[in-house]
Amino acid sequence: MPEIGIGLLGVGWMGSLHSASYRRVRDHYPTCQGTPRLVIAADAVEDRARHAAQELGYEDWTTDWRDVVAHPDVDAVSITAPNFLHCEMAVAASEAGKHIWVEKPLGRFPAETVSTADAVTATGVRTVVGLNYRHVPAVQYAHQLIASGQIGHVNHFRSQFLAGYASNPQAGLSWRFSRELAGYGILYDLMSHGVDMAQYLLGPIARVTARTATLIPRRPQMDAGTGTHFTVAAGELGDVENEDWVAGLVEFESGLVGTNESSRYAVGPEARYVFEANGTEGAVSWNFERMNELEVCMPLPSGDRGYTTVYMSPGHPEFAHFQPGAGIPMGYSDLKVTEAFLFLESIVDGVQRSPGVQEMADAARVLDAMARSSASLAWEEVGAVSARPEATATAAGNIRTANGAR
Repeated sequence: MPEIGIGLLGVGWMGSLHSASYRRVRDHYPTCQGTPRLVIAADAVEDRARHAAQELGYEDWTTDWRDVVAHPDVDAVSITAPNFLHCEMAVAASEAGKHIWVEKPLGRFPAETVSTADAVTATGVRTVVGLNYRHVPAVQYAHQLIASGQIGHVNHFRSQFLAGYASNPQAGLSWRFSRELAGYGILYDLMSHGVDMAQYLLGPIARVTARTATLIPRRPQMDAGTGTHFTVAAGELGDVENEDWVAGLVEFESGLVGTNESSRYAVGPEARYVFEANGTEGAVSWNFERMNELEVCMPLPSGDRGYTTVYMSPGHPEFAHFQPGAGIPMGYSDLKVTEAFLFLESIVDGVQRSPGVQEMADAARVLDAMARSSASLAWEEVGAVSARPEATATAAGNIRTANGAR
């Protein structure tokens, strides 16, 4: 099996998860053609960089990510640093001939994402983007049922990606709330997953109308490099510079009109990432909080109707790599093992898997149209992205605050 030297850019929670996924690949995919070797990890915070060598299995560490890109033994990099670094890191790594596994959204704004995707694609390296909910066995099974026509012609679709991680007003002002460091807020955090999921299930989105809101306009400041958006802080208040909520109507190229909503402020849902597609002959419904179940409505000979819970089992996509029988759950971290497997396989055989940077660019074009619609209050076509993010809702004064005023 060819050995693939791995470099890590960013040693936070996701960097640790990527590292564990590389170590687990052989356990779950014993026929994987590539063998990962954890060569060097980088983080601007020295303690985290050292942790990668002391605890995560890397042979070396550095505080300069460029050392990883230039390392002669590194064949591929995982990019799990904050969003504002993704563009520069991805372009530099791909130009150095390194394959890329990068967390979404690739850029802070759609224009950055699309230009980065094009630049990376031009180098010919293999890519995987962390749009990991595609890899859930229940989602893949839903895709099969829709694509095969078993639920008939789909005439309704709705999606919600709701979380409550920012519902506490004392949640610290991490980089995720900064326009300069994160770019868009929930539009790029969770709605990128929602849009990608919708297009994976039902094809390209052609036009949208959307609205956004910043529901908590100020939060306690924290020292850079400390805490996360889950951290409760007590510092001086600073401004939240991007949106907490987004919702819209989306019209697919097929003519189907559906709904998409995302929030980081919703009290109650913790990770309620759901979709429902209703067809002329049946329907499918999924909720990430019950990840291993798919609700399926199919006609019965008796004429009875209603949803049935289908538990994922070894007969469903990818499940057998992780569990031996129905009812034994897979978890979120298993999805990243599948991503690691796809990444390593693509490097060895040279075949680009989905989702890669171009699938992320496809989602970014829809997200750009949503941002433009929030500013124009009109339907916007999906197509060329805005050159100036300042022209979008977050800077144009059209975001609603907690009291509903614009």
